Amino acid sequence: MRLGINLGYWGSGMDADNLAVAKEADRLGYSVCWAAEAYGSDAATVLSWVAAQTERIDVGSAIFQIPARQPAMTAMTAATLDSLSGGRFRLGLGVSGPQVSEGWYGVRFDKPLARTREYVEIVRKAMSRERLTYEGEHWTLPLPGGLGKPIKLTVHPQREHIPLYIAAIGPKNLEQTGEIADGALLIFPSAEHLEETAIKPLRAGRQKAGLTMDGFDVCPTVPLALGEDKDVAALADTFRPYTALYVGGMGSRRQNFYNRLAQRMGYEQEAAEIQEKYLSGDKQGAAAAVPHDLIDRTTLLGSVDRIADRMKAYAAAGVTTLTLAPAGFTLDERVAALRAGTEALERAGLA
Repeated sequence: MRLGINLGYWGSGMDADNLAVAKEADRLGYSVCWAAEAYGSDAATVLSWVAAQTERIDVGSAIFQIPARQPAMTAMTAATLDSLSGGRFRLGLGVSGPQVSEGWYGVRFDKPLARTREYVEIVRKAMSRERLTYEGEHWTLPLPGGLGKPIKLTVHPQREHIPLYIAAIGPKNLEQTGEIADGALLIFPSAEHLEETAIKPLRAGRQKAGLTMDGFDVCPTVPLALGEDKDVAALADTFRPYTALYVGGMGSRRQNFYNRLAQRMGYEQEAAEIQEKYLSGDKQGAAAAVPHDLIDRTTLLGSVDRIADRMKAYAAAGVTTLTLAPAGFTLDERVAALRAGTEALERAGLA
């Protein structure tokens, strides 16, 4: 099992520290450094900044938002980043959610599966440097009856095949991801529930495409907080607002993918309570309603030995790249967590 690092969103006040964390992950031999985007910093600029100041670590978008860019633009960006980084770019895509898609980008959040499939097909065709033609429900290239003509990408990516990942949560999206992508970006992964909540539908998608799970990258992001085992409850408490935000507030009552995931892990009543309190404005109450067990199962908490045991469970569940989001109030604390991840992987016998 490999390790990755997730820098999250740029512009949160720790930008200099984030670059230092990326450089340390590069030095320690981490496999990939991911950057996110929502409605603040864009991931492409951050990744170019990190790639320019690292040597070995891959850089990846987790994610480029599909409603934010036309697919040909994404192909251009991917090819450029791969060329500039010397073949170290990984393309992660996702549909985002209805609030951001419709509220920020003005793009209807409809038929996300069909839209994603078409988007991936166009991106891959463009990156292959074929002349770009496409006829689908959501995109037609060139536009009929106009002056456009089939053209091809002028930039040569460093590699013939740039790894393509999709951020997936729901069963149908996971199955399609297994069918059309090279890897899956997961969030709130519980090793004990991973087979049912992610691996099973991914495997079904691979089988549909006539493929196995061999070579497919199962890549969840897991927050990590280093400390003593006797302080695990307090460490877990630091992630209560984070978990409450996603389970309770990331979406509407009708459509919250993270809330549904918590329900599939067996927290139906708790997920409903968290959402009700969060959407009614009681964010503290929502955080207090998050079960300790839910946090502990979806994070890495405590000593290096305890973290190593959890890493073994993730590897046994089918994770191939474990992406860490190291917690800490200072750069030294985050770097210590990063180094603990490497040490734990070695103690687990997974390095």
